[in-house]
Amino acid sequence: MNIELKKKYVDSWFNYLQSQICNQFELLEKELSPKPKKFTKREWAKNKKKEGGGVSYLLKNGKIFDKVGVNKSTVSGKFAKEFRSKILGAEKNGNYWASGVSVVAHMKNPKIPALHFNTRFIVTSKNWFGGGVDATPCIKDIKEMKKIHNRLKMICKKNKRNYIKYKKLCDNYFYLPHRKEPRGIGGIFFDYETKDWIKNFKFVRELGLSFIDISKKIIKRKEKFKWTKKDKEKQFLKRGRYVEFNLLYDRGTKFGLNSGGNIDSILMSLPPEAKWK
Repeated sequence: MNIELKKKYVDSWFNYLQSQICNQFELLEKELSPKPKKFTKREWAKNKKKEGGGVSYLLKNGKIFDKVGVNKSTVSGKFAKEFRSKILGAEKNGNYWASGVSVVAHMKNPKIPALHFNTRFIVTSKNWFGGGVDATPCIKDIKEMKKIHNRLKMICKKNKRNYIKYKKLCDNYFYLPHRKEPRGIGGIFFDYETKDWIKNFKFVRELGLSFIDISKKIIKRKEKFKWTKKDKEKQFLKRGRYVEFNLLYDRGTKFGLNSGGNIDSILMSLPPEAKWK
């Protein structure tokens, strides 16, 4: 299969995944409110050179979601010279094409963890998939942590992926060295998957749909749990760590800024409210 056809398939399926996530999250809001909040849509273009753009969906102040953003973008262009050495296959001329979906959900109830999913397909002189799923609770729940990891382990096993490797990559990636602490409870993370495009694409599709199911089960299990002001303060402080990671270390943030992405969409991952001691 030639690379242009691969791009077309990926771009189309990422559009589908974005719509499915938004639809399912709106249904969750509808179950708890007679006047449920809905996603607002914002389209953006990278520039006037026909180098692509994206669509961002944002839902705020819901019964479940304090803020959840579901972004999808497909962009192309040429990386700045100083950034090329950091991207596989971009060292010579800096040309790239990239499509991806990113989801960050910050919850109203502090007993429900913040949830994150992203996946991407990037083409330079090489082409590869990357992505992952992880959770960031502010209140420990060992049973829930085990359920999340067991589900991700099953997905990896079904697709003949090295779960231990992906889990370790996630733990290492979502770590705040200046705090000497992890951002959350981890999950799986992978990047530079260049071999066997068909199997990689199948894995990415299954992971995306599984993220919806994982999210729904966590939310439905905990949406009516009672919480206190003390719990909310813990959530605000944990969100502060989320902000620190995303602004200081996150690859997606850096990639977006260096590829001419939409600033509001890139910073969509930031919570609506956070605190520091």
